[in-house]
Amino acid sequence: MSTSQTPDQWHGQSPTPISPADAYNGYIAANVVFALDRIGLLDRMEQGEALYQDDVDTLTTMDTDRRAAVLRAAVGCGYLKAEEGVFLPTETGRDIARSRGYFTWAVGGYNEVFAHAGALSTGTARYDEDVHRDEAMVALGSGQADQSMFARQVQQAFEDVDFETLADLGSGTSARVRRVVSEHPGTRGFGIDISEPATAIARRNIAEAGLEGRVEAVCADALDLLAPNGGIGRAADADAVMSFLLLHDLLADPSTRADIFPRMREAFPRARSFVLADTMLRPVTGLDDKLPIFSAGFELAHAMMGVPLHPRETYEGLFRSAGLRIARREPMATPHTWLYVLKAD
Repeated sequence: MSTSQTPDQWHGQSPTPISPADAYNGYIAANVVFALDRIGLLDRMEQGEALYQDDVDTLTTMDTDRRAAVLRAAVGCGYLKAEEGVFLPTETGRDIARSRGYFTWAVGGYNEVFAHAGALSTGTARYDEDVHRDEAMVALGSGQADQSMFARQVQQAFEDVDFETLADLGSGTSARVRRVVSEHPGTRGFGIDISEPATAIARRNIAEAGLEGRVEAVCADALDLLAPNGGIGRAADADAVMSFLLLHDLLADPSTRADIFPRMREAFPRARSFVLADTMLRPVTGLDDKLPIFSAGFELAHAMMGVPLHPRETYEGLFRSAGLRIARREPMATPHTWLYVLKAD
């Protein structure tokens, strides 16, 4: 079993307590990052390209005064340097662009949940009735993070996994299953996601990548697949299963928690390898006096949705109870996220 040292970012970069100025400006900065991505500038910023005013003006039909205000705010946040008719990305700006998935997830996906945290806490609003997340943005943000931060590690994990047909539970826009299948000639894959908007994006991207016939996006609830007598016909073909950042949702109901991994084995009878990753509850003790990126938002969002989170020990106990051997365990770039390769011996 490989277990490397946890990355530095797990231990936090934001000192606490967070001052009023940092809290307010951080909120504005997060929205500026999301706006830069929606305008279409973060790809170029990540590459360190100069952004010429004339080029920026042709990117969208948006009001030029408002676009100029976003760029001015990005300069104020230190993500761009303004010179005569040109904006130059700073090193922090390039780092922000590489980290865009967090901002798509939080600002695009969970903005309404965070904005109504008070109402949800007092019971004057109910999640999934009065307050909703943007499922397409959650899936897009997860896909962006996967591509920029997880791709190489996932590729290495699959070096030890032989498969012909791969199932991806909670596949979002199917970016990960597309990538893994494209890296393994002669294989096929299918992604399962509950979100219709995310599945629509996935199908479009599969077609654009020329992978129709090898990769399929299926709109379905993974919990239905794992229910007794549930499942879809394709599941019988899969000899490997992966799932990233979905397990906490599957484990949410305490009455079925112990059954999830045994049912996963039953739903995929040919599968001998399971590549699973999830963000887990931070330990109560041993926390630094600095906040890492993502963790506080992930914990707050799921508390507002009524989805409990669990420590690493809970996951590993459930794996063992289902007869799954831990062949590989590694920390991922996102704080308190662990990657496992499990074998059904």
